[in-house]
Amino acid sequence: MSAYYHETNGHNGMSTKQHRNGNGTYPQKNSGDEYMMPEEEWERESVLDPAWERQQKKTFTAWCNSHLRKVETSIENIEEDFQNGLKLMLLLEVISNEQLPKPDRGRMRFHKIANVNKALDFIASKGVKLMVGAEEIVDGNLKMTLGMIWTIILRFAIQDISVEEMSAKEGLLLWCQRKTSPYKNVNVQNFHTSFKDGLAFCALIHRHRPDLLDYNKLTKEDPLTNLNLAFDIAEKHLDIPKMLDAEEINNSIKADEKVVMTYVSSYYHAFSTTQKAEQAASRICKVLSINQENEQMMSEYERLASDLLEWIKQKRPWLENRATDNTLNGTQAKLGEFRDYCRSQKPPKLSQKAKLETDFNTLQTRLRLSNRPIFTPTEGKLIANIVEAWKGLELAEKGFEDWLLRELRRLERLDHLGKKFQHKCDIHEEWSVGKIDLLKSADFKQYSLNDLRALLRKHLAFESDLAAHQDRVEQIAAIAQELNVLGYDQITRVNQRCEKICNEWDQLSNLTKQRRSALTEAEKIVENIDSLFLEYAKKAASFSNWLDGAREDLVDMFFIHTLDEISGLIEAHNQFKATLGDANSEFKTIIRLVEEARQICHENNLEITSNPYTNIESDEITSKWNEVQTLVPQRDQDLQNEHSKQQQNERFRMQFAQKANVVGPWIEQQHEQLQQLTVQVVGTLEQHQKQLEAMETSFVQYRPHIDELEKYNQQIQECMIFENRHTPYTMEVIRVAWEQLNTQLTRQIAEIKNQIYTLEKKGISEEQMNEFRAAFAHFDKSRSRRLDPKEFRSCLIACGYNIREDRQGDADFQRIMADVDPSQTGFVTFESFLDFMTRENSEEDNVDQLIQAFKTLSADKPYITAAELKRELPADQAVWCMQRMKPYTGADSVAGAYDYKTFSSALYGESDL
Repeated sequence: MSAYYHETNGHNGMSTKQHRNGNGTYPQKNSGDEYMMPEEEWERESVLDPAWERQQKKTFTAWCNSHLRKVETSIENIEEDFQNGLKLMLLLEVISNEQLPKPDRGRMRFHKIANVNKALDFIASKGVKLMVGAEEIVDGNLKMTLGMIWTIILRFAIQDISVEEMSAKEGLLLWCQRKTSPYKNVNVQNFHTSFKDGLAFCALIHRHRPDLLDYNKLTKEDPLTNLNLAFDIAEKHLDIPKMLDAEEINNSIKADEKVVMTYVSSYYHAFSTTQKAEQAASRICKVLSINQENEQMMSEYERLASDLLEWIKQKRPWLENRATDNTLNGTQAKLGEFRDYCRSQKPPKLSQKAKLETDFNTLQTRLRLSNRPIFTPTEGKLIANIVEAWKGLELAEKGFEDWLLRELRRLERLDHLGKKFQHKCDIHEEWSVGKIDLLKSADFKQYSLNDLRALLRKHLAFESDLAAHQDRVEQIAAIAQELNVLGYDQITRVNQRCEKICNEWDQLSNLTKQRRSALTEAEKIVENIDSLFLEYAKKAASFSNWLDGAREDLVDMFFIHTLDEISGLIEAHNQFKATLGDANSEFKTIIRLVEEARQICHENNLEITSNPYTNIESDEITSKWNEVQTLVPQRDQDLQNEHSKQQQNERFRMQFAQKANVVGPWIEQQHEQLQQLTVQVVGTLEQHQKQLEAMETSFVQYRPHIDELEKYNQQIQECMIFENRHTPYTMEVIRVAWEQLNTQLTRQIAEIKNQIYTLEKKGISEEQMNEFRAAFAHFDKSRSRRLDPKEFRSCLIACGYNIREDRQGDADFQRIMADVDPSQTGFVTFESFLDFMTRENSEEDNVDQLIQAFKTLSADKPYITAAELKRELPADQAVWCMQRMKPYTGADSVAGAYDYKTFSSALYGESDL
């Protein structure tokens, strides 16, 4: 073969054409001079094996006809049909797709030689040195004609085959080996014996078109069947003509590798188009899959956002409603509903909010990394809208809880005041019974002088009693006024009773003045009075009033919240008990006065009469005194019970405080640990993700401590405990810190996943990602995860950016700032920095690549048909494309044609679908 084909040396431009030695042979070639070396020399004087000659003639004729039929012609006898050079020139024009010089149309020998020379000159212009002359082709030399055709086949069918930078023959052989390696009984090592049984041909067909034959049914023992099956299928379905004869291939000891290579190269070229279509289809499927996933994420975001905003909209009116039934039980029930909301209803929605934010950031990251336009949610469903609505919900929660606690205090105060009002009114009304009738009476006009004097003194004592009751009436009026201010639900009855008492009191005051005036007129008549009765009346009135006050204080209800307050009441009660000795002496003195009067009457044989100066009998004094002595130990018991209750409340405070003082610092420690993990990544991103997920698991395991603290908080609220001096933490503070900790962890995990996704999709190495993180952390001195412009500029320089200290450098930096800080906040966040460095250090797919993929599927047409989409793409993605592609409207449009260029531009945000 080397006698007919030599290639120009590509390094120095010198011809590698060799000259024969004296013995008629050619010197051995250097393996680097040609991409392929023959196994034996093919000389002019040598004789081909007849079997090989028949194989070559048949194969080369079929190969030439496979190209000549494109111009509706063919050859029958290869050594004769090329003699005039016309079909030879036509063949070269078809396979090269170039125009040759106009042929000579004469039939003389020199016309034929001229045409053949034009063909040979064209072959030589392609870098091939031919050792055949035009006269040999014109004379019908079969051996030289076959050599020339083989040279054409090598140059135009085999030379362009390149696999891993190997020569054409080695590359074609390696291609066959790779494609047939999975098939049993196939071991392609050469082009003369490895294809004898036909299994290699069948394996090549099955590898690319498994629908055309069932390889598992073939056997090595039936080579003729295998060869004929492969040749028939190749001719019928792959448009490859039968270039080989099955019996000759099977019967020959060593087939001519030139004919096998020629036939196999037709397989390579037939399947290369299919491979390009598969690659183009794969690229389109990848792009469409990304868009389908993005659309699903967008739809899910819209659904979750609508659901969360609707839930917030429904809950706001309930939290902003300040209407109650004005009862303590009703308000406590409302507080129970609010606790159920905080524990059961809100946590799932908080998780939904965190998922929304995470999904939104993940979607935007995916869109940036795939060169898609950013996602803009429906109006009112932006993350900012959701954050604002959530903030409004939490403000409403805070206001609602504060209002409920204030309402509970108010209603408890109202209940206490209502009972106190009733008690004081009962005492006053009991005291005032009959007083008006007595003051209206004019019986003193019929009394004797002594009786009148007694009556006057008695009236003086009554005035003292009246003055003592003035304070009680004022207390009743003050309590009624406070009940009005606090909105007591039974205020109408309270006002009616208070008005009645005040009117009665005014009447008593007026009647008292009137009666005193009348008695003063009669005082001149009253001169004699029993000093004992007078002294008794004075002491009895004061002591009786003291007894009434003591009884009232001993049965008075108390309203306290702390241990110090009950301790103060116990101290005051002990002080009161310390005065009982003096009171007992006063009681004995009063009783002694009565006994002395009786003793005088007895000594003078007089009947004891009622004391004219007072209605207070000694039995009444004795009864009240005994009642006070009975009430003192009862009061002791009530105070001790309240003291025990406050001690229990103090234990509840301590129980909550001890737990809160553990949980609070733990949450703060987790915040610090999470902040450290956020700032510095140790190990790979996958290891860092596992650390964060381990922390997430620990949070789930720690949740029972929060629930336990909620239980303690419920005990405190049910016991009406409003202050706790043992801890700086409240349930609200811990609840908010816990929610923030979980939200921050969720965001950090999503950020690490996005970084891993960036490594996978953008080709950024983990070392580069760690370098970016380390550089950012170095200049983030405040650990706030953001840099000011000066720190950011230093960080870029540290990462290798050449930003000069001049106007041009300032302008370059301002352009970078506009990219990483589009909102002009004056700071660069870690996410923006990472996104910028990722874009700067990665390769991105673009609209041109997608358009080129569609162009390959459509065989270079400016449109693509539904049939081509269904054939090359999965069914769901083909339907997805056809639903979004616009019809092609060009002048060369056909029915069912789609415009893939506009569609591709829309996917990358350069136009609208």
